[in-house]
Order: sequence, then structure tokens, then C-alpha cells
Amino acid sequence: MSRFLLVVAGIYMVGGAASLMYANKERPVNIPATMRALEQTSLSGPQDMRLITDALVPSPGPGEVLIRVTSAGVNFADISKARGTFLDGPQPPYLAGFEAAGEIVAVGESVTGPLPGARVVGVGTGAFAEYMVLPAAAAMPLPVGWTEQQALGLVVNWPTALAALKPLGGITAGETVLIHAAAGATGQAAVTMAKHYGATVIATASPGKHETVRALGADHVLDSVDGDLVADVLRLTGGAGADLVLESAGGATLDASLAAAKRVTGRVIVYGVAGGEASLTNWELVYKHQVHIIGFNLGVLIQAAPQIFGQVMGELSALITAGVLKPGRPTTYDLADGPKTLTELESRTTTGKLALLP
Repeated sequence: MSRFLLVVAGIYMVGGAASLMYANKERPVNIPATMRALEQTSLSGPQDMRLITDALVPSPGPGEVLIRVTSAGVNFADISKARGTFLDGPQPPYLAGFEAAGEIVAVGESVTGPLPGARVVGVGTGAFAEYMVLPAAAAMPLPVGWTEQQALGLVVNWPTALAALKPLGGITAGETVLIHAAAGATGQAAVTMAKHYGATVIATASPGKHETVRALGADHVLDSVDGDLVADVLRLTGGAGADLVLESAGGATLDASLAAAKRVTGRVIVYGVAGGEASLTNWELVYKHQVHIIGFNLGVLIQAAPQIFGQVMGELSALITAGVLKPGRPTTYDLADGPKTLTELESRTTTGKLALLP
């Protein structure tokens, strides 16, 4: 359980350059000195990310491992960092990406496991590259039979969806949950788990993604581009509103999410700002939106309530064992196509998990 904890905590806590140290004091002969990587050169967006071929291969310090990256996950947090909106995010130029899976090729001092040859997934800094350093405790072995690509999302998207649904959202059988961005990696996981827990799922997605969301078991799929979200949700719930709303869209959608939630007992879990910032006043809470609003940041949950996060990861492990959550099937792109991939994710033209292959 502690390994799961450290893996996801690393999204917010890792930083700085690794010290030049290996367990045997020397760089293994099969590890090059330089590598291909994507470097973010400004805070104007992913279009200013460039492929470089002379990035220094990091070296694992005490308690760290070096992995040869075979698959790197693409997330909205990468876009937030590229635009300078991620709290305490890196300053350019920096090597982009934070989620990756691959094979351990070297370890630093004091590392007793996992050892070279192990295939792991984790988070750190500079994942959009051929090599990446992780804390040894944050290098999670892949589930048996899974490939590196299939494991992406296991330490980012899936725990986000589960935490929003269960300990924070308190979803129970028979309740109705409204899930925004349901065709995305976190949204798809949320739809799958909500149905497993016996909820009625109202999902939103752009028209071209509706069939994908329906195939996951969503009871109703609404157009996230056009239409009247509030009126549609009230119609589908007999005027009551949704018991739980997973709000990741932000912007103008936040007001609609609050209006679509059930009065007094409805819960709105806000965990994303893909559509930009939104304002909310105390007057609106008293006279317009009498609902429970919970702000959710995975890193803060880990640090402030580790016992809750431990429960989340225990439940996630059980869902994998039971076959509720199956190996992922990300859409893959070449590392050089990273800027284009991130731009498409930002414009919401992609579906499911995305991965870059170094």
C-alpha cells in the first residue's frame, strides 16, 4: 500500500536533478550519456515543446532507480504545466511529462528492490524521454500479465476517479452520478466504476465519442458541446438533479454542474480545470446552489489524508483482481509527436488514455 501512496504522491513532490551516483559508482556501459526527450521552452503552451537529442540521461541517487521508458502517459497536468497554470509548476526550459512505465536498468545506493530487469510504472519528472529516474519506493511493479502501455493510468487516472466517487463523493447503489469528460482516461474509469457500484450514470461527451461512452455502460450520454445540460439532467432525474457530479470541465460548465446537482444533498467533486477558471460567490451558495462542493487534488489528499488514500488504493487493487478494471488500451504516438498530441488533448479531440513511445 505504501508503494501506491508514494507513486502518486510523486506527481507533486518530486523535483530537482538526480545526483550522479550508481550502486556500483559507475554508469553501466549499456546506458548512454544522452537521450531523446521533449523539452518545454515556454509557458505559452505545448506548441513550444521541442524534441531534443542531447538531453543528459539522469543518474539514480540513493534510494532511486533509473528506468528505460517504453511508454509515457499524457495528462491534462502536462498542459497545465506548459501554460504555467499548474501550482508551483516547473519553469522552462524543463523536460516534460511525469507518468511513465518501463524497465529498470540501474539503481542507486541503498536500493534493495525493485532491481534491474523489473518492469514498473510510476511518476516523476521528465517522463517524455528515453530514460527517467524514480524513487525506488515509487516504482510499482506492473500487474501480472500487463504490458507497460496497459499499466498507464494505474497511478494517475484510476485513483483520481475512484477517490472522487467513493470516499469523497460517497456514491451508493441507486444514486445518479453525472460524469463530465466521460470519454477521457479518468472519465472512462469513473463510468466503469460507478456502474459497478450500482449507480445510474449520466455522462457528457462530444457527439463523436458517445458510442465509446455507451459501450462502458453509461445509462445516458449528453452532448458536451451543445444542448441544455441542466434541463437534460433534471429531465432524466424527474426534476431532482444528480446525487453526485464529477466536475472536471471548469469554466462555464461549473455553474451548470452546480445547477444540475440535487438540492441540499447533492455533492459536486471539483477536480479539474480543463475549461478554465470559474467564479462562485457566497450569495450563489445561499440562494442559487445549495449543494455540497468538494475541491479535490490527488496530491493534497495523499499528504493530508493518507489513510483515505490507502483505502482508495486497496479498493482499486480489489477491482483489478475482480476484473472490473481491465488493462488499459491507450492510443499511442511517437515521442516526436508529443506537442501535437498535447494540443489535441487540450482541444478535446482525443478519446481515452494517450501514450508517447520514446
